[in-house]
Amino acid sequence: MDLIESVHGRYVHKRRTSVLSCWCSRLIPSNSRVLDVGCGDGRLARLISDKRSDISICGIDVRQRKDSAMLVETFDGKSIPYGKDSFDVVMLVDVIHHADQPITLLRDAARVARQAILIKDHLVEGTFAYLTLQLMDWIGNARHGVSLPYNYWTLAKWHDVFDKLRLNITFWESNLRLYPFPADLILGRSLHFVALLGTPSESEVHIQRDKVQAERAS
Repeated sequence: MDLIESVHGRYVHKRRTSVLSCWCSRLIPSNSRVLDVGCGDGRLARLISDKRSDISICGIDVRQRKDSAMLVETFDGKSIPYGKDSFDVVMLVDVIHHADQPITLLRDAARVARQAILIKDHLVEGTFAYLTLQLMDWIGNARHGVSLPYNYWTLAKWHDVFDKLRLNITFWESNLRLYPFPADLILGRSLHFVALLGTPSESEVHIQRDKVQAERAS
């Protein structure tokens, strides 16, 4: 296990965190107050903060790690301990598939986020997708005591949940290049995605604005 941890830490975790920090830094709106739900060791949030001095990020997780790179508040993994619209953006990076009640958690994120939800998660698409994701999850998280229910969703399931929660997809990308070549051919593929979602109130504002603009144009 020591060898696996060493290889994972050197060639997978460090690069993954670096790549994801670039995606998140690009997608988070200007001057946002961000809540990183399931922030883990806090290193991703720290890198994003280093890249984006205009935003502020705080994190919550079900447990605190001794090696955390930021102050982390604990929560029960189901109910986010903040009021409605407390943050501009809520981040859920590889969190939903670990949740015992993923839809409940995503709904609560929509309650807390005033403007958008930023998600990075997995897709069960393609041959051996489920087994590959299970293996990656176990190697990356088992030693940290992270819950591993393996709640991976298909693309259709994700879209169905977004529709039910009235979350509007404003950005979607599944070619993240998280791993170095040729590992990305096996571990990357279409197994990962990052998405920026407009919350119900924010989506309704855009819809109303578009209606007004259309009426003026006519």
